[in-house]
Amino acid sequence: MPRLGWSTEESVLIEWLKKDGDAVRAGDVVCVIESDKAQVEVETFDAGTLRIPVDSPAPGVKVPVGTLLGYVLAPGEPMPAPALRGLPSPHPVVATTPAVAARNAVLASPATAGVGHRSGLAASPRARRVAAELRVDWTALRGSGRTGRIVERDVRAAVADRPASVRRLVAERMHASARTTAPVTLTTEADASELVLLRAVLQAEARSAGTAAPSYTDCFVKLTAAALAEHPGLNASLDGERVVQHRGVHIAVAVDTPRGLLACVLRDVPAKSLRTLAVESAELVAAARAGTVSPDALRGATFTVSNLGAYEIDAFTPIINLPECAVLGMGRIAARAVVVDEAAGLIASRKMVALSLTFDHRVVDGAPAARFLQRVKQLVERPALWASR
Repeated sequence: MPRLGWSTEESVLIEWLKKDGDAVRAGDVVCVIESDKAQVEVETFDAGTLRIPVDSPAPGVKVPVGTLLGYVLAPGEPMPAPALRGLPSPHPVVATTPAVAARNAVLASPATAGVGHRSGLAASPRARRVAAELRVDWTALRGSGRTGRIVERDVRAAVADRPASVRRLVAERMHASARTTAPVTLTTEADASELVLLRAVLQAEARSAGTAAPSYTDCFVKLTAAALAEHPGLNASLDGERVVQHRGVHIAVAVDTPRGLLACVLRDVPAKSLRTLAVESAELVAAARAGTVSPDALRGATFTVSNLGAYEIDAFTPIINLPECAVLGMGRIAARAVVVDEAAGLIASRKMVALSLTFDHRVVDGAPAARFLQRVKQLVERPALWASR
């Protein structure tokens, strides 16, 4: 069972896409697993024969990260002894013969919902149909109908509980951040008038080309990467007592999804154009909201950007996304009366944006963090310094 996120401790085996005894090639998808936030297809690294042990976790079982699910054996290689007896799980593990295990290793999905079931477990036809539509494994549910039969309300209740599970996971992560870091938040305000003009030009070009237009978040990701290149102390994390300085700049973007908050990672940002980032971020956001984002897209970030401007928020205090050492928050871009020439007493309407930098004082001191935020402000006000890179 692979780890789907830095704090993920257990996941659910959703279904086997290959059967016990099937020949597989390197890169073949053999099964689907699910954490609290995403479903992921698991690939093999080697070619051989897939063997599913007798006591491998049944579909629908939540198991710890690192648990053995199956083997890919070389020609003539014997089946290893089963290693999963006594596996703790909130769901029963069905021990069967290899042939039966292979037959029953298909879980409810849009194509197969209601095909196989645990011995003695029954679901109404409507419950199976709704389970297929909502991608719920009805075989893992507890029925509330007569004689324990699973009915529609059981399926819908399982779907309703998913956001609660994600909420608990987010709460645990945020609590860990607040408990282990020494957070300090710095704020400033930047004149984003030139940035607004740039984005208008980029939107027009994107419409003509039929491509994705960069969002304000994309722009901030790009300019933040430029600032991190000049201030690498913010592109770091704490590993025990050692500060790890990251060479690559991989920026996570906070995405609000029906299943909770996800931090999707845009990798090697300095090497990519703003247009390329726009396409990649649009794909990531769509996958995150559909629940199909890959685990690789949710880990490995070195810095996080969070934009609440779309919700008419002026300023906020972002929370550090461990194990990173800092996060940049942006509020809405709004017209305000600003003194543009103090000596002449000249006031003009400018597009202003509030910026908030929360950093871990264990890793970064206040002065370097302030210089970084100052540089971000300068890059917001002068997009020509980074937009063409």
